[in-house]
Amino acid sequence: MRKRKLTIRQKEGIYGYIFIMPFIVGFFAFTSGPLLFSLAGSFTDYNITSRMDFVGVDNYTSLIGGDGLFRTSLWNTIYYVAFSVPLTTLGAIFISALLNQDVPGLRFFRTLYYLPAVLSGVGVYLLWMQLLEPGTGMVNLVLGWVGIDGPNWLYDPDWTKPSLILMKLWSVGGSMLLYLASMQGVSKSLYEAAEIDGASRWRQFVHITIPMITPVIFFDVVTSLIGGFQIFQEAYIMSGNGTGGPANSLLFYNLYMWNQAFENFDMGYAMAMSWILFAIVFILTLINLKLAPRWVHYEGEDK
Repeated sequence: MRKRKLTIRQKEGIYGYIFIMPFIVGFFAFTSGPLLFSLAGSFTDYNITSRMDFVGVDNYTSLIGGDGLFRTSLWNTIYYVAFSVPLTTLGAIFISALLNQDVPGLRFFRTLYYLPAVLSGVGVYLLWMQLLEPGTGMVNLVLGWVGIDGPNWLYDPDWTKPSLILMKLWSVGGSMLLYLASMQGVSKSLYEAAEIDGASRWRQFVHITIPMITPVIFFDVVTSLIGGFQIFQEAYIMSGNGTGGPANSLLFYNLYMWNQAFENFDMGYAMAMSWILFAIVFILTLINLKLAPRWVHYEGEDK
């Protein structure tokens, strides 16, 4: 009987490996292989058409020590992440809290706020370029109705990155849906007990709702942080096909890496940039994971 159970487990294990084999093959062929190749290529002078000449850490020292555009692109990306991640997180929580109320027309408003998250791609960026046009755009037109002289959004280096952050705030529907689902999962008994103790709606939100949805906040912050450092399409389209915009104000990290790889064909240099970006995101993610136990609350966890 013992031998038969072991045989059944072995068969289940074999079947399990068979089912996950497509993923394993795909991972080694299309993920780990290119990763190792790019790591090796980052230490070479490689432009696709020539052989890979080993140059050691020259690519890294050139990036960190002497490339002004590298520092500019990194600063632009950090600026975007530093403002877009907190603002979109707070915006999504605020909207989800409003939509979590029992008022008429909630289904309509939930659909309305989520709809921008469904739209994506070049069409959305072209639409926003029209909306942010200084003379004829709808945004400045509406601002003019209330006596505000709108800025030259995509033509003024001081306003280009805020323009993209504004566009990001417009599409917080995906995160809003996550927060809304988590808020509706909070036990009603907690709010009832708080009402008996005389807690206001604001205190209930701060001391019950927010702590109970911190796992979703943590997930959203980490994924938004990673996504923010990967910004590319918006800058490529809205800056004029990868030019980086006025005074390199939209030259984000991935855009500069793209230009090095596919405009200058300096693949070794671009591979070194990719691994620096990986190191930055990896360190920030580790910091978030390290700090998470201090503020993330999981219901039912042992204290």
